[in-house]
Amino acid sequence: MIYLLFLTMTAILQHGKQENLTPDQHHRFIFLVPAHNEEKLLPNLLNSLNALDYPAEHFAVHVVADNCTDHTAEVGRTCGATLHERFDQNLLGKGYALQWLLQRIEENKEPFDAAIILDADSVVSTNFLSVMNRHLANGERVIQAYYTVLHPERSWNTSLRYVALTALHYLRPLARMALGCSVGLKGNGMVFHRTIMRNHAWSASVTEDIEYHMSLILAGERVTFAREAVVWAEMPAELKDARTQNIRWEQGRLDMAKRYVPRLLKMAWTHQQPKLPAFVYIDAAIEHMIPPFSIVAGLSLLYLLMALFMQSASAIGLGIGLFVGQIAYFGAGLLLADSPRQVYIALLYAPLFVAWKIWLYLRILLGLDKQGWVRTARNHQ
Repeated sequence: MIYLLFLTMTAILQHGKQENLTPDQHHRFIFLVPAHNEEKLLPNLLNSLNALDYPAEHFAVHVVADNCTDHTAEVGRTCGATLHERFDQNLLGKGYALQWLLQRIEENKEPFDAAIILDADSVVSTNFLSVMNRHLANGERVIQAYYTVLHPERSWNTSLRYVALTALHYLRPLARMALGCSVGLKGNGMVFHRTIMRNHAWSASVTEDIEYHMSLILAGERVTFAREAVVWAEMPAELKDARTQNIRWEQGRLDMAKRYVPRLLKMAWTHQQPKLPAFVYIDAAIEHMIPPFSIVAGLSLLYLLMALFMQSASAIGLGIGLFVGQIAYFGAGLLLADSPRQVYIALLYAPLFVAWKIWLYLRILLGLDKQGWVRTARNHQ
Protein backbone atom coordinates (compact mmCIF):
# COMPACT_ATOMS: atom_id res chain seq x y z
CA MET A 1 0.00 0.00 0.00
CA ILE A 2 2.89 2.35 0.75
CA TYR A 3 4.28 1.94 -2.77
CA LEU A 4 0.85 2.56 -4.32
CA LEU A 5 0.52 5.77 -2.30
CA PHE A 6 3.98 6.79 -3.50
CA LEU A 7 2.81 6.25 -7.10
CA THR A 8 -0.38 8.17 -6.31
CA MET A 9 1.52 11.23 -5.08
CA THR A 10 3.88 11.05 -8.07
CA ALA A 11 0.93 10.91 -10.50
CA ILE A 12 -0.73 13.90 -8.84
CA LEU A 13 2.45 15.94 -9.19
CA GLN A 14 2.91 14.84 -12.82
CA HIS A 15 -0.69 15.36 -13.95
CA GLY A 16 -0.49 19.10 -14.58
CA LYS A 17 2.63 18.89 -16.73
CA GLN A 18 2.01 19.07 -20.47
CA GLU A 19 4.24 17.77 -23.25
CA ASN A 20 5.17 20.19 -26.03
CA LEU A 21 6.34 18.05 -28.93
CA THR A 22 6.17 19.30 -32.51
CA PRO A 23 7.15 16.58 -35.01
CA ASP A 24 8.54 17.63 -38.37
CA GLN A 25 7.15 14.61 -40.24
CA HIS A 26 4.17 12.28 -40.45
CA HIS A 27 5.15 8.74 -39.53
CA ARG A 28 3.41 5.90 -41.34
CA PHE A 29 1.33 3.63 -39.10
CA ILE A 30 -0.35 0.28 -39.62
CA PHE A 31 -3.22 -0.86 -37.39
CA LEU A 32 -3.35 -4.58 -36.58
CA VAL A 33 -6.82 -5.74 -35.53
CA PRO A 34 -7.46 -9.40 -34.60
CA ALA A 35 -11.19 -10.12 -34.83
CA HIS A 36 -13.12 -13.29 -33.98
CA ASN A 37 -16.85 -13.05 -34.82
CA GLU A 38 -16.95 -9.26 -34.39
CA GLU A 39 -19.42 -8.30 -37.13
CA LYS A 40 -21.46 -6.18 -34.67
CA LEU A 41 -18.64 -4.18 -33.08
CA LEU A 42 -15.92 -4.02 -35.75
CA PRO A 43 -17.68 -1.22 -37.71
CA ASN A 44 -17.48 1.05 -34.64
CA LEU A 45 -13.70 0.67 -34.54
CA LEU A 46 -13.20 1.13 -38.28
CA ASN A 47 -15.45 4.20 -38.33
CA SER A 48 -13.42 5.75 -35.50
CA LEU A 49 -10.22 5.07 -37.46
CA ASN A 50 -11.74 6.70 -40.55
CA ALA A 51 -12.43 9.80 -38.41
CA LEU A 52 -8.82 10.26 -37.22
CA ASP A 53 -7.31 13.76 -37.58
CA TYR A 54 -4.31 12.32 -39.42
CA PRO A 55 -3.55 12.14 -43.16
CA ALA A 56 -5.21 9.00 -44.54
CA GLU A 57 -2.23 8.28 -46.81
CA HIS A 58 -0.03 7.82 -43.72
CA PHE A 59 -1.85 4.89 -42.14
CA ALA A 60 -3.38 1.56 -43.11
CA VAL A 61 -5.76 -0.78 -41.31
CA HIS A 62 -5.27 -4.56 -41.38
CA VAL A 63 -7.95 -6.82 -39.90
CA VAL A 64 -7.45 -10.55 -39.46
CA ALA A 65 -10.81 -12.35 -39.38
CA ASP A 66 -9.70 -15.22 -37.19
CA ASN A 67 -11.69 -18.46 -37.40
CA CYS A 68 -14.85 -16.43 -38.00
CA THR A 69 -18.25 -18.01 -38.57
CA ASP A 70 -20.11 -14.73 -39.07
CA HIS A 71 -19.76 -11.79 -41.50
CA THR A 72 -16.70 -10.15 -39.90
CA ALA A 73 -14.68 -10.36 -43.14
CA GLU A 74 -17.42 -8.78 -45.27
CA VAL A 75 -17.97 -6.01 -42.71
CA GLY A 76 -14.24 -5.24 -42.59
CA ARG A 77 -13.96 -4.96 -46.36
CA THR A 78 -17.06 -2.75 -46.55
CA CYS A 79 -15.55 -0.35 -44.01
CA GLY A 80 -12.34 -0.03 -46.04
CA ALA A 81 -9.91 -2.22 -44.11
CA THR A 82 -7.41 -4.60 -45.68
CA LEU A 83 -8.91 -7.95 -44.74
CA HIS A 84 -7.03 -11.18 -44.03
CA GLU A 85 -8.85 -14.43 -43.25
CA ARG A 86 -7.27 -17.09 -41.06
CA PHE A 87 -8.62 -20.57 -40.30
CA ASP A 88 -6.72 -22.72 -37.82
CA GLN A 89 -8.56 -24.75 -35.18
CA ASN A 90 -5.33 -25.87 -33.51
CA LEU A 91 -3.76 -22.47 -32.82
CA LEU A 92 -6.55 -20.44 -31.24
CA GLY A 93 -6.47 -16.95 -29.80
CA LYS A 94 -5.39 -13.37 -30.32
CA GLY A 95 -1.67 -14.09 -29.98
CA TYR A 96 -1.60 -16.63 -32.81
CA ALA A 97 -3.75 -14.37 -35.01
CA LEU A 98 -1.31 -11.48 -34.53
CA GLN A 99 1.71 -13.67 -35.22
CA TRP A 100 0.12 -14.84 -38.46
CA LEU A 101 -0.87 -11.31 -39.52
CA LEU A 102 2.58 -9.88 -38.78
CA GLN A 103 4.17 -12.62 -40.86
CA ARG A 104 1.92 -11.80 -43.82
CA ILE A 105 2.69 -8.09 -43.60
CA GLU A 106 6.41 -8.83 -43.42
CA GLU A 107 6.18 -11.13 -46.46
CA ASN A 108 4.34 -8.41 -48.41
CA LYS A 109 7.07 -5.91 -47.42
CA GLU A 110 4.53 -3.24 -46.52
CA PRO A 111 6.35 -0.06 -45.42
CA PHE A 112 5.57 1.34 -41.96
CA ASP A 113 7.24 3.23 -39.15
CA ALA A 114 5.13 1.84 -36.32
CA ALA A 115 2.47 -0.83 -35.77
CA ILE A 116 -0.55 -0.42 -33.49
CA ILE A 117 -2.47 -3.32 -31.95
CA LEU A 118 -6.16 -2.71 -31.28
CA ASP A 119 -8.95 -5.00 -30.14
CA ALA A 120 -11.91 -5.23 -32.50
CA ASP A 121 -14.41 -4.14 -29.83
CA SER A 122 -12.70 -0.77 -29.32
CA VAL A 123 -12.91 2.82 -30.52
CA VAL A 124 -10.12 5.42 -30.41
CA SER A 125 -9.92 9.17 -29.84
CA THR A 126 -9.65 11.30 -32.99
CA ASN A 127 -6.20 12.54 -31.92
CA PHE A 128 -4.81 9.01 -31.49
CA LEU A 129 -2.30 9.07 -34.35
CA SER A 130 -1.40 12.73 -33.92
CA VAL A 131 -0.40 12.00 -30.32
CA MET A 132 1.51 8.85 -31.22
CA ASN A 133 3.28 10.70 -34.03
CA ARG A 134 4.60 13.20 -31.48
CA HIS A 135 5.79 10.45 -29.15
CA LEU A 136 7.61 8.67 -31.98
CA ALA A 137 9.25 11.96 -32.93
CA ASN A 138 10.44 12.17 -29.32
CA GLY A 139 12.38 8.93 -29.83
CA GLU A 140 9.96 6.64 -27.99
CA ARG A 141 9.84 3.10 -29.40
CA VAL A 142 7.06 1.38 -27.43
CA ILE A 143 4.04 3.45 -26.40
CA GLN A 144 0.89 2.57 -24.48
CA ALA A 145 -2.31 4.60 -24.90
CA TYR A 146 -4.79 5.17 -22.08
CA TYR A 147 -7.00 2.07 -22.30
CA THR A 148 -10.34 2.44 -20.55
CA VAL A 149 -13.98 1.31 -20.55
CA LEU A 150 -16.51 2.17 -23.24
CA HIS A 151 -19.92 3.09 -21.75
CA PRO A 152 -18.94 2.70 -18.07
CA GLU A 153 -22.45 3.73 -17.05
CA ARG A 154 -23.95 0.59 -18.64
CA SER A 155 -23.93 -1.37 -15.36
CA TRP A 156 -22.36 -1.31 -11.92
CA ASN A 157 -19.88 -3.96 -13.12
CA THR A 158 -18.63 -1.82 -16.02
CA SER A 159 -18.50 1.21 -13.71
CA LEU A 160 -16.35 -0.65 -11.19
CA ARG A 161 -14.11 -1.92 -13.98
CA TYR A 162 -13.74 1.70 -15.10
CA VAL A 163 -12.75 2.68 -11.53
CA ALA A 164 -10.12 -0.06 -11.43
CA LEU A 165 -8.67 0.95 -14.80
CA THR A 166 -8.31 4.61 -13.83
CA ALA A 167 -5.81 3.37 -11.26
CA LEU A 168 -4.22 0.56 -13.28
CA HIS A 169 -4.18 2.19 -16.73
CA TYR A 170 -3.92 5.90 -15.91
CA LEU A 171 -2.58 6.68 -12.43
CA ARG A 172 0.16 4.04 -12.32
CA PRO A 173 1.45 4.64 -15.89
CA LEU A 174 1.41 8.40 -15.31
CA ALA A 175 3.54 7.98 -12.18
CA ARG A 176 5.89 5.51 -13.83
CA MET A 177 6.35 7.84 -16.79
CA ALA A 178 7.47 10.57 -14.37
CA LEU A 179 9.85 8.18 -12.60
CA GLY A 180 11.42 6.94 -15.84
CA CYS A 181 10.09 3.40 -15.35
CA SER A 182 8.35 1.17 -17.88
CA VAL A 183 4.57 1.64 -17.78
CA GLY A 184 3.72 -1.85 -19.06
CA LEU A 185 1.58 -3.10 -21.93
CA LYS A 186 -2.18 -3.33 -21.39
CA GLY A 187 -3.16 -5.49 -24.37
CA ASN A 188 -4.94 -2.77 -26.36
CA GLY A 189 -3.80 0.56 -27.82
CA MET A 190 -0.14 -0.53 -27.99
CA VAL A 191 2.27 1.13 -30.44
CA PHE A 192 5.56 -0.45 -31.53
CA HIS A 193 8.33 1.02 -33.66
CA ARG A 194 9.06 -1.22 -36.64
CA THR A 195 12.47 -2.23 -35.26
CA ILE A 196 10.78 -3.53 -32.12
CA MET A 197 8.33 -5.67 -34.09
CA ARG A 198 11.11 -7.09 -36.26
CA ASN A 199 13.58 -7.77 -33.45
CA HIS A 200 11.14 -9.16 -30.86
CA ALA A 201 8.70 -11.87 -31.93
CA TRP A 202 5.15 -11.45 -30.61
CA SER A 203 4.11 -14.01 -28.00
CA ALA A 204 1.14 -16.30 -28.64
CA SER A 205 0.44 -17.10 -24.98
CA VAL A 206 -2.82 -16.19 -23.20
CA THR A 207 -0.93 -13.35 -21.47
CA GLU A 208 0.90 -12.21 -24.60
CA ASP A 209 0.99 -8.51 -23.65
CA ILE A 210 2.54 -9.09 -20.21
CA GLU A 211 5.03 -11.60 -21.57
CA TYR A 212 6.01 -9.29 -24.44
CA HIS A 213 6.57 -6.45 -21.98
CA MET A 214 8.86 -8.67 -19.91
CA SER A 215 10.90 -9.61 -22.97
CA LEU A 216 11.25 -5.93 -23.87
CA ILE A 217 12.47 -4.63 -20.53
CA LEU A 218 14.83 -7.58 -20.13
CA ALA A 219 16.25 -6.46 -23.49
CA GLY A 220 16.57 -2.87 -22.25
CA GLU A 221 13.44 -1.40 -23.88
CA ARG A 222 11.08 0.87 -21.89
CA VAL A 223 7.35 1.33 -22.52
CA THR A 224 6.14 4.95 -22.33
CA PHE A 225 2.65 6.38 -21.75
CA ALA A 226 0.61 8.58 -24.10
CA ARG A 227 -2.23 9.70 -21.82
CA GLU A 228 -3.77 12.04 -24.43
CA ALA A 229 -4.44 9.12 -26.81
CA VAL A 230 -7.43 7.11 -25.60
CA VAL A 231 -8.78 3.71 -26.58
CA TRP A 232 -12.18 2.72 -25.20
CA ALA A 233 -13.19 -0.96 -25.21
CA GLU A 234 -16.31 -2.96 -24.45
CA MET A 235 -16.38 -4.63 -21.04
CA PRO A 236 -18.93 -7.27 -19.96
CA ALA A 237 -21.94 -5.67 -18.28
CA GLU A 238 -22.72 -8.76 -16.17
CA LEU A 239 -20.48 -10.61 -13.74
CA LYS A 240 -21.26 -13.97 -15.33
CA ASP A 241 -19.92 -12.71 -18.67
CA ALA A 242 -16.82 -11.20 -17.02
CA ARG A 243 -15.82 -14.49 -15.39
CA THR A 244 -13.75 -15.97 -18.24
CA GLN A 245 -11.97 -12.66 -18.82
CA ASN A 246 -11.08 -12.30 -15.12
CA ILE A 247 -9.91 -15.90 -14.84
CA ARG A 248 -7.60 -15.34 -17.82
CA TRP A 249 -6.21 -12.13 -16.33
CA GLU A 250 -5.63 -13.49 -12.83
CA GLN A 251 -4.11 -16.75 -14.07
CA GLY A 252 -1.78 -14.69 -16.22
CA ARG A 253 -0.77 -12.46 -13.30
CA LEU A 254 0.14 -15.47 -11.17
CA ASP A 255 2.07 -17.22 -13.93
CA MET A 256 4.02 -14.09 -14.87
CA ALA A 257 4.88 -13.34 -11.23
CA LYS A 258 6.30 -16.84 -10.74
CA ARG A 259 8.30 -16.68 -13.97
CA TYR A 260 9.64 -13.15 -13.98
CA VAL A 261 9.93 -11.67 -10.47
CA PRO A 262 13.16 -13.60 -9.69
CA ARG A 263 14.63 -12.65 -13.08
CA LEU A 264 13.73 -8.98 -12.65
CA LEU A 265 15.25 -8.81 -9.17
CA LYS A 266 18.38 -10.55 -10.45
CA MET A 267 18.64 -7.99 -13.27
CA ALA A 268 18.35 -5.17 -10.74
CA TRP A 269 20.98 -6.73 -8.44
CA THR A 270 23.55 -7.66 -11.09
CA HIS A 271 22.78 -4.74 -13.42
CA GLN A 272 23.23 -6.97 -16.47
CA GLN A 273 21.30 -4.56 -18.71
CA PRO A 274 23.03 -1.14 -18.69
CA LYS A 275 20.41 0.48 -20.96
CA LEU A 276 17.94 0.78 -18.05
CA PRO A 277 18.57 1.71 -14.39
CA ALA A 278 18.11 -0.92 -11.69
CA PHE A 279 15.01 0.82 -10.33
CA VAL A 280 13.11 0.00 -13.55
CA TYR A 281 13.50 -3.72 -12.83
CA ILE A 282 12.67 -3.31 -9.13
CA ASP A 283 9.50 -1.42 -10.06
CA ALA A 284 8.49 -4.09 -12.59
CA ALA A 285 9.01 -6.80 -9.96
CA ILE A 286 6.93 -4.88 -7.42
CA GLU A 287 4.14 -4.50 -9.99
CA HIS A 288 3.98 -8.28 -10.34
CA MET A 289 3.99 -8.76 -6.57
CA ILE A 290 1.15 -6.33 -5.83
CA PRO A 291 -1.89 -8.55 -5.18
CA PRO A 292 -5.28 -7.80 -6.76
CA PHE A 293 -7.14 -5.00 -4.97
CA SER A 294 -9.86 -7.42 -3.89
CA ILE A 295 -7.27 -9.38 -1.89
CA VAL A 296 -5.84 -6.18 -0.39
CA ALA A 297 -9.33 -4.98 0.60
CA GLY A 298 -10.31 -8.37 2.02
CA LEU A 299 -7.14 -8.68 4.10
CA SER A 300 -7.53 -5.08 5.30
CA LEU A 301 -11.06 -5.81 6.48
CA LEU A 302 -9.94 -9.00 8.23
CA TYR A 303 -7.12 -7.11 9.94
CA LEU A 304 -9.47 -4.35 11.11
CA LEU A 305 -11.96 -6.87 12.52
CA MET A 306 -9.16 -8.62 14.42
CA ALA A 307 -7.93 -5.25 15.74
CA LEU A 308 -11.43 -4.38 16.95
CA PHE A 309 -11.73 -7.78 18.62
CA MET A 310 -8.40 -7.30 20.41
CA GLN A 311 -9.35 -3.69 21.26
CA SER A 312 -5.91 -2.46 20.25
CA ALA A 313 -5.98 1.27 19.52
CA SER A 314 -2.78 1.21 17.46
CA ALA A 315 -3.94 -1.78 15.40
CA ILE A 316 -7.34 -0.18 14.85
CA GLY A 317 -5.63 3.01 13.70
CA LEU A 318 -3.49 1.06 11.24
CA GLY A 319 -6.56 -0.79 9.92
CA ILE A 320 -8.41 2.47 9.36
CA GLY A 321 -5.29 3.91 7.73
CA LEU A 322 -5.21 1.02 5.24
CA PHE A 323 -8.76 1.78 4.14
CA VAL A 324 -8.08 5.52 3.93
CA GLY A 325 -5.05 4.77 1.75
CA GLN A 326 -7.13 2.64 -0.62
CA ILE A 327 -9.79 5.34 -0.87
CA ALA A 328 -7.09 7.95 -1.63
CA TYR A 329 -5.55 5.70 -4.30
CA PHE A 330 -8.77 5.07 -6.21
CA GLY A 331 -10.12 8.56 -5.58
CA ALA A 332 -6.99 10.09 -7.11
CA GLY A 333 -7.33 7.82 -10.14
CA LEU A 334 -10.93 8.89 -10.68
CA LEU A 335 -10.11 12.58 -10.37
CA LEU A 336 -6.98 12.48 -12.53
CA ALA A 337 -8.84 10.63 -15.31
CA ASP A 338 -11.70 13.17 -15.18
CA SER A 339 -14.25 10.42 -14.55
CA PRO A 340 -18.01 10.76 -15.12
CA ARG A 341 -20.26 11.13 -12.08
CA GLN A 342 -22.13 7.89 -12.70
CA VAL A 343 -19.15 5.71 -11.79
CA TYR A 344 -18.97 7.15 -8.27
CA ILE A 345 -22.43 5.78 -7.50
CA ALA A 346 -21.30 2.28 -8.49
CA LEU A 347 -18.77 2.31 -5.63
CA LEU A 348 -21.67 1.24 -3.40
CA TYR A 349 -21.42 -2.17 -5.11
CA ALA A 350 -17.69 -2.46 -4.44
CA PRO A 351 -18.05 -4.90 -1.48
CA LEU A 352 -20.04 -7.32 -3.66
CA PHE A 353 -17.46 -7.07 -6.46
CA VAL A 354 -14.58 -7.59 -4.01
CA ALA A 355 -16.25 -10.70 -2.57
CA TRP A 356 -16.76 -12.10 -6.08
CA LYS A 357 -13.14 -11.46 -7.03
CA ILE A 358 -11.85 -13.13 -3.84
CA TRP A 359 -14.00 -16.20 -4.59
CA LEU A 360 -12.66 -16.28 -8.15
CA TYR A 361 -9.06 -15.86 -6.99
CA LEU A 362 -9.37 -18.67 -4.46
CA ARG A 363 -10.70 -21.00 -7.16
CA ILE A 364 -7.67 -20.18 -9.33
CA LEU A 365 -5.24 -20.78 -6.45
CA LEU A 366 -6.92 -24.13 -5.75
CA GLY A 367 -6.60 -25.11 -9.41
CA LEU A 368 -10.37 -25.25 -9.96
CA ASP A 369 -10.39 -22.81 -12.89
CA LYS A 370 -7.74 -23.59 -15.50
CA GLN A 371 -8.36 -22.53 -19.08
CA GLY A 372 -6.69 -21.31 -22.23
CA TRP A 373 -8.11 -18.64 -24.48
CA VAL A 374 -11.92 -18.39 -24.26
CA ARG A 375 -13.70 -15.53 -26.00
CA THR A 376 -15.37 -13.11 -23.58
CA ALA A 377 -19.10 -12.68 -24.18
CA ARG A 378 -20.04 -9.34 -25.77
CA ASN A 379 -22.82 -7.13 -24.42
CA HIS A 380 -24.81 -7.38 -27.66
CA GLN A 381 -24.92 -11.17 -27.47
